[in-house]
Amino acid sequence: MNCSKKSNKNAYKKLINVKNLSFRGVRFIAAGLFFCMTIAIAKPFSAEIDKVSYSPYADQSYPANVYWGDTHLHTNLSMDSYIFNNRRLGLDDAYRFARGDSVIAHNGMTARLRRPLDFLVVADHATDMGFMLGLEGGDPELLKTKAGRYWLQRIKNVDEIAITDSDEVARQSSKIYGDWKWRVISDEAFQKTVWEQVAAKADKYNDSGKFTAFTGYEWTSWGKSLSGNLHRVVIFKDNAERTKKIVPFSQYDSSNPEDLWAYMAGYEQKTGGGVLAIPHNGNVSNGNMFALTDFNGIPLNHTYAKARSRWEPLYEVTQLKGNSESHPLLSSNDDFADYEIWDSFSGKSEKWEDSERGKKQFEYARSALKLGLKQKSLLGVNPFKFGLIGSTDAHTSLSTADDNNFFGKFSEPYPRRILDPVLKSEGVEDTMFNWEVAASGYAAVWARENTRDALFASMKRKEVYASTGPRMTVRFFGGWDYQADDAFKSDLARIGYDKGVPMGGDLTSAPDDKAPSFLIRAVKDPDGANLDRIQVIKGWHDKQGDLHEKIYDVALSDHREVNWRGKVKPVGNTVDIPDASYTNTIGDPELAVMWQDPDFDKDELAFYYVRVLEIPTPRWTAYDAKFFELKNIPKEIPMVTQERAYTSPIWYSPTK
Repeated sequence: MNCSKKSNKNAYKKLINVKNLSFRGVRFIAAGLFFCMTIAIAKPFSAEIDKVSYSPYADQSYPANVYWGDTHLHTNLSMDSYIFNNRRLGLDDAYRFARGDSVIAHNGMTARLRRPLDFLVVADHATDMGFMLGLEGGDPELLKTKAGRYWLQRIKNVDEIAITDSDEVARQSSKIYGDWKWRVISDEAFQKTVWEQVAAKADKYNDSGKFTAFTGYEWTSWGKSLSGNLHRVVIFKDNAERTKKIVPFSQYDSSNPEDLWAYMAGYEQKTGGGVLAIPHNGNVSNGNMFALTDFNGIPLNHTYAKARSRWEPLYEVTQLKGNSESHPLLSSNDDFADYEIWDSFSGKSEKWEDSERGKKQFEYARSALKLGLKQKSLLGVNPFKFGLIGSTDAHTSLSTADDNNFFGKFSEPYPRRILDPVLKSEGVEDTMFNWEVAASGYAAVWARENTRDALFASMKRKEVYASTGPRMTVRFFGGWDYQADDAFKSDLARIGYDKGVPMGGDLTSAPDDKAPSFLIRAVKDPDGANLDRIQVIKGWHDKQGDLHEKIYDVALSDHREVNWRGKVKPVGNTVDIPDASYTNTIGDPELAVMWQDPDFDKDELAFYYVRVLEIPTPRWTAYDAKFFELKNIPKEIPMVTQERAYTSPIWYSPTK
């Protein structure tokens, strides 16, 4: 049909002059005229429509989804996991459980997550990975070795130990796991076979867009004197075609982190793939995790700082072996620093001592972030510029971080679990008990999609945060032009990215010496507790070279306010301990704020991160007590917890 103006006019004349035109003909001509008129009307706007979409999300490039996972889980391929009764649950069980399937635990109970995870890293120890299963299966090459015969003799009675007899399990394991001279697997073919199985299983369960399975392992170094935890989880971005070209780098190869980084660099050069490492449990590192000297005791230099920042973009700040954010001895003005402290391996102390200060400042994340600012001022590079995540470090093959569904580090639920020791070794002064283990934690990753590439990229840029278990949603942006009402707008994320940087980002000197502002929103776990407060934690390096920290309560639930002494009235406590329950009659489901730093100095290096606190809830020990009807529980066992999330920092650096 010709839709020119002339043809339209002629068609109209014919229409009014034709007599006895059928109804069908009239309808056809009218439809044609309507089509031509529509084209004519729309044509003047076509150029504008070509440039701009009616949908405000058409060109969205920022991550809109938060994905939840565990980057640190052990199966029966790990030697210590196997010894502590995890004889049956392997890689398949770990992946099936994480994606939401039911699994039968060793205690005969059916275990299942309330909500599936979005991603998982099975991180079995590189040291002797699969060795125990190989012996159990009668691998002839292992049985030919002196180590194989030795271990087979030592573990032959493990099957006879009941799960409730954890004292005996601990005694057996301390003898076996502590005897270093017999822990060498010399059969490279066996190592390669096990590693290829690990990589193949990750590929099998990796379901792009639905569930992400990363290939990974744990490098387990105890330091030069075997006295401090320097452990790292190593995560590969790639599929088995690339990862099978190498075997895990273990402490048998070297206990020096710099050698691990060199191995990682070699992997990327050889395969074109991607890899990163995540340290954990500085709280039991005996002052070694964030020391200002390298493995050989030499002061840090530019090369070291650059390498560590490159290969270790994240730090696991919370997990079963406690919380590594800060410590009361380091943060005396922080009312919430004394949370799930698990520092027996580093020595317990009731007062400040030089020896404690000398160690603990190199063990906790907040102190390390401050030390990193100092090193940047000296070296030009910050070696401790890391984002924060949580994970479990569970050795049961079950990623459980919810207090009401906690299957433990080694010991699955049984009547005396909270009263029994985790590990009792001869010559160890401080015995760790199961009740001291924390039901923690998970990693939250902001990404565009649930794929290996997208999640790995987010980890590299530190757009991640840690949770002690609850799946609360947290946004954190820093910039120079946020307005007070931006925090309450429906498109907070778009504003956050348009005007600033997200968690893990960097700010440089502002125009007109303006103080930075921060856009923050936290929403409760849909199936969890209300929120108590949002805090901004700032650390800075002043002109004299001294380091400082300060905590700001920036958003409070229940219309509370900071008083003249800088304190806040507690949110309250609705926990019914005997019933292991609570109510959301206090706190708020959502908190949001735009906050500007009132103490900003444009010439000082600084970092900011957010801590979000829930209202008090029952701890996993309370759920155990109720389920097993325990009586006369010792008073020192905590039954209430206050769960939390920690975002990755935003750093400020003045422009020279």
